[in-house]
Amino acid sequence: MARYHIETYGCTSNRGETQQIEQALREGGHHPVDGPEAADVAILNTCTVLEKTEQNMLRRAKELDAETPGDLVVTGCMALAQGDMFRDEDIDAEILHWDEVPDHVLNGECPTVTDGTDPVLNGVVGILPIARGCMSDCSYCITKQATGRIDSPPIEENVEKARALVHAGAKEIRITGQDTGVYGWDINQGESLLPELLDRICDIDGEFRVRVGMANPKGVHGVRDELARVFAENDELYNFLHAPVQSGSDDVLADMRRQHAVGEYVEVVETFDEHLDYWTLSTDFIAGFPTEEPADHEQSLALMAETRPEKINVTRFSKRPGTDAADMKGLGGQTKKDRSKALTDLKMDLVGQAHEEMIGTEQSVLLTEDGTDDSLVGYDEAYRQVVITDAEDRGLSVGDTVDVEITSHNTVYAFGEPI
Repeated sequence: MARYHIETYGCTSNRGETQQIEQALREGGHHPVDGPEAADVAILNTCTVLEKTEQNMLRRAKELDAETPGDLVVTGCMALAQGDMFRDEDIDAEILHWDEVPDHVLNGECPTVTDGTDPVLNGVVGILPIARGCMSDCSYCITKQATGRIDSPPIEENVEKARALVHAGAKEIRITGQDTGVYGWDINQGESLLPELLDRICDIDGEFRVRVGMANPKGVHGVRDELARVFAENDELYNFLHAPVQSGSDDVLADMRRQHAVGEYVEVVETFDEHLDYWTLSTDFIAGFPTEEPADHEQSLALMAETRPEKINVTRFSKRPGTDAADMKGLGGQTKKDRSKALTDLKMDLVGQAHEEMIGTEQSVLLTEDGTDDSLVGYDEAYRQVVITDAEDRGLSVGDTVDVEITSHNTVYAFGEPI
């Protein structure tokens, strides 16, 4: 669990994005601190209206880089439009779109859900934690110390919570947990009950979609055929799987105590490819784990290129107090920075290609949140983000499902024109 410090500059849109970043961070078990000096990560949400503003943003980024003992993340308008300016000033920061920030701060750890497993309705999005805890013992992760082993409520209990969310107005249900892939291992002799749970939730009366949260490859691998069939048979499920591999090297995965091997992750991807024509693979990579050799890093690049995920979180390794990895001799900051940049450059190529291939296609998009000005943001059936810029002028609102033609993209999300 990380301590964060966040600063926001500019318009109400930036402030709204900061609120969503903070909400996601708190849902993940992170908490704010007073000042960057006490933070594991500092977040700068930037504005770029005037040249003077740009200079102020660069100055503040340099200050935060010096003041923060942990990582610095720069997001917002200037980060997206002029990210190279921060690099040219030799500011050691991750340049991210705002909705990538929470995953980056998570640092490869499992999310830490609330003390119980109570669902939450936020607008038209219902958040349903299906269990607490995990079955992993990753050497770099502090979350396990807070959550313990998996504790799974019965399927019927989770189905009733999902039904209550739908009846309360949820149009999208986000299935969450430290590791959704091992849901039920404690009550089903080590085999996941996730496929059955998803099948049951999709049978609920109503119009809604379901997004499955992070599922480690090991938990998914044993039920990959069954799980992929459930996705293929239920239109309510977004065709989206977040399976964090973390490294392309089996040696590094062993040092991370990640439980899965690279080959098992690849088999999961291949199985979903067999069952689904259009789907999104999301994964995570940690750059610069203490035992990562140059050859291990190259294997991560090769694995990313081979499996071609469309959503990728790249995190530079940072030590968490009390974890075994914190006692390892770390790699130098420049090495981690260089490896992170190589992974991020490949990531942006892959993500851009995926969105480029969407142009000219027609997609059904569920609008779930406000964007800037009169735009609305939604997700297509593969949980790829689509923005409709003049949605309010067209009489559209959050909660609507609309057919669009994809007209363009800005690498990390697409733009759609209602049909």
